[in-house]
Amino acid sequence: RPQKEQYTQKEPSPKGTVYPKRTVPKRNSVPKKNRPQKEQYTQKDKRSDFMQKVTIYTDGACSGNPGPGGWAAVLISGDYKKEISGGSKETTNNIMELTAILEALKALKTECEVELYSDSAYSVNAFNQGWIYNWIKKGWRTAGGSEVKNKEIWQEIYSLTKKHKVTFNKVKGHSDVELNNRCDELARAEIDKL
Repeated sequence: RPQKEQYTQKEPSPKGTVYPKRTVPKRNSVPKKNRPQKEQYTQKDKRSDFMQKVTIYTDGACSGNPGPGGWAAVLISGDYKKEISGGSKETTNNIMELTAILEALKALKTECEVELYSDSAYSVNAFNQGWIYNWIKKGWRTAGGSEVKNKEIWQEIYSLTKKHKVTFNKVKGHSDVELNNRCDELARAEIDKL
């Protein structure tokens, strides 16, 4: 009968024996410093990249203050241009200026990057000089403690500036700014209709 092969316990390797390490290929063999860098975007940049760019001119007019008034806006995006306007029998110039901005922003169907031009320092400075943010902190009250006039319109405009990326620009009224003059013409035509 054949003898079973005898297995003995493997003798431990002598101390100090060095075995070669198993080499595993790296996932990316290109040195890190030579790898192409990913383009960095901030959240705001990403949002702007896909926004439609729109230029808006607005103006308001009033015959008497208060009195009958009109507002108008011209919206331009690429080759597309749209004119909107309206009026009110008893209003103020500031209300018409704000209404022109509000109605122009409400006319935008998707999120847009907007360059907005107005000859109303009252409207433009509220954002560019940070007045509106202070009003909000104080519960829609001015630095003097009185309630902000036309608060409801301001609140709607502010809400729309959270949806759209809006840059406010001041232009000189009744000068050589063609589209501002066009808005003034449309606003005054609305007064004549009343």
